[in-house]
Amino acid sequence: MSLNSIFQYFVPKDKKFFPLFEQAGSNLIEMAKLLKESVHTSDLQLRKNNSKLLEDLEHKGDNLTHQIHLELGKNFITPFDREDIHALASSLDDVADFIHGASNRMELYKVIETSEPMKEISSLILEATEHVAKALYELKDLKNIRNITDSCVRINSVENKADYIFDKAVAELFEFEKDAINLIKYKEVLSAMEDATDKCEDVANVLESILVKNA
Repeated sequence: MSLNSIFQYFVPKDKKFFPLFEQAGSNLIEMAKLLKESVHTSDLQLRKNNSKLLEDLEHKGDNLTHQIHLELGKNFITPFDREDIHALASSLDDVADFIHGASNRMELYKVIETSEPMKEISSLILEATEHVAKALYELKDLKNIRNITDSCVRINSVENKADYIFDKAVAELFEFEKDAINLIKYKEVLSAMEDATDKCEDVANVLESILVKNA
């Protein structure tokens, strides 16, 4: 048994990092649900309300990240490598930032009618965050490596779909959108949304790195 494995045996896993990661995962799902609702509605007041709620949840995510970093500073023994804990917290924070960013851009740029690609990618963001949350929940018991690996594979698949939709949507904007301002608005919102799925893939990459080191 390695020294790290011996340390892990004595770590009170359920009292420190894992509950914080699980809360971060749940927070991302709530954010993704609000974004999807905003993209699928024509009710501008609802969209405005959701934007405010998303801002609050983004702050909640920041606080969770801060708490994780505080725990890193306080605890000599950690359930896995300190740099991986830091990377996981940062990548989760990035997902929250871009989900909030997509909503923020819709508000700032006064996007009235959302496009079909926006609706499709918003659904994919929700799907990706659900897989992220599931993997984070399984992280406290590394015996279920297959479940975490499965979630990572699904996140990568979702990100590939979002990439394809984004590239096709931008190509069609350049081909058919005659209003330059509208083109920029739509491209900016789509870009933030696609970045959110990219950041979910970053989470999956960190999780895979943790599995390789701790399996």
